[in-house]
Amino acid sequence: MKELFKKYNALLTGHFLLSSGLHSDTYFQSALILQHPLVAGKLAENLKNEISQKIKDIDLIVSPAMGGIVIGQEMGRAFAKRAIFCERVDGKLVLRRGFSINKGEKVLVVEDVITTGLSTREVIETITPLGADVVAVCSLVDRSAGKVDFGCPRFSLLSLEVKSYKSEECPLCKNGSAPVKPGSRK
Repeated sequence: MKELFKKYNALLTGHFLLSSGLHSDTYFQSALILQHPLVAGKLAENLKNEISQKIKDIDLIVSPAMGGIVIGQEMGRAFAKRAIFCERVDGKLVLRRGFSINKGEKVLVVEDVITTGLSTREVIETITPLGADVVAVCSLVDRSAGKVDFGCPRFSLLSLEVKSYKSEECPLCKNGSAPVKPGSRK
């Protein structure tokens, strides 16, 4: 999977401000891979095959906007299930556009890249009160190497620990570098 990111110039090195607010010298720009529908579909099939070995019932796919929308749609196609997304309104994730969740629906939360798990947790906190039963979380990349706990099974095609720093502790900042923000959360 790491080689795929390199192939599509989607594994960036430099000084980045992540959506979590942390800084890192490594950034996974999954949009550069997911812009290719056949590749995105194959990645979703690979995730589906891994998930299906342990999770038997999934009714609905939910992802956060922006990063999770494309892979969420592809996971919906792979599982032949509805795929919806939460989006930010005034800084808070909400379900809009007429999307709904039926009480007890078994939900797979799909994200492109997980670092701290903030967006994924926000999705879970948004949909659980609406009646969702979150049965698993999946992502293309898990930058925490499995350290983030969502209280349910989780799956990733690439799991590795990538160093991230608080801005006040960032060695790149201390060396005079300014971070760039290629992500989606404002």
